[in-house]
Amino acid sequence: MSSNQNPVKVYSGRLCTYCMAAKRLLDKKGVAYEEVMVDDDPDLRAEMERLSQRQTIPQIFIGEHHVGGYDDLAELHREGKLDELLKTD
Repeated sequence: MSSNQNPVKVYSGRLCTYCMAAKRLLDKKGVAYEEVMVDDDPDLRAEMERLSQRQTIPQIFIGEHHVGGYDDLAELHREGKLDELLKTD
């Protein structure tokens, strides 16, 4: 991760195709991210649900901003807003 990038956290699951798609998009853009696997960890899943107010995966955070799931991430990318979110002030 470059020093001028907000930290990215992806709450994910092993067999989740939307999780894989989100990680592919981030990888394609060269974005470093922390992946938090919630499959077998009820505490991590509860943390994700508390932070995002959602039960589905993936849940993606950029800095303190909750992006949402893959569709939300892809929309930000299409609209050209993802790069701005990734930058730190």
